[in-house]
Amino acid sequence: MSRANSLPNSARLGNHAVEGYLDKTERADMRAAAAKKIEELFDILQIDHQNDHNTRDTPARVAKMFVEELLHGRYNPPPKITEFDNATSYDQLIVTGPIDVRSTCAHHLMPIYGVAFIGVLPSPEGKIIGLSKYDRIIQHFAARLQIQEELVKQIEQHIVETTNPRGLAVRISAVHMCKTHRGVRASHASRMVNSSFYGEFATNASYKAEFIQECTSLERY
Repeated sequence: MSRANSLPNSARLGNHAVEGYLDKTERADMRAAAAKKIEELFDILQIDHQNDHNTRDTPARVAKMFVEELLHGRYNPPPKITEFDNATSYDQLIVTGPIDVRSTCAHHLMPIYGVAFIGVLPSPEGKIIGLSKYDRIIQHFAARLQIQEELVKQIEQHIVETTNPRGLAVRISAVHMCKTHRGVRASHASRMVNSSFYGEFATNASYKAEFIQECTSLERY
């Protein structure tokens, strides 16, 4: 049994990282075990994965997709953050976006896709992180089974813990295919929008309003 299979239940929450992460060998073991289970599921659903040329290798492909792509953020550490000195003591609002969001709904295993925006009020005495790192952080936490309400908080908490800004805002606007491709079968124009505010964004209404205005402006392009 691999270490991944022997972890306590507390380490298996779908949108939390696996304790200690997994190395290449452990991920390969997980892929092989998952492929066997997907074969069993296909057998139950009466899908011939042995003779059908379309589905013959599907269990292995799906297992690889989950371990190495859709759930990548659970098994691998977050990206390293490149910091730069705030040489001019810049303390005004920085907004970046839209940043692509691709995740998987924890309720029905269907895609979530949309865009995110990050607003930062840097500390004059602190550091400024490389702009592309915001994209990588969002990609990392989206690569898990998620619900959007928790995704914004995970992104916020990680950036706050690693950069200690005066204020931080995270906003996501996304389509949930568990709503568009099943159940009510809503239009793809139907989105969920939510935000999380920390520090001066949470206490200063003008900063919050400016951030939302910038998000609206950026989303038009």
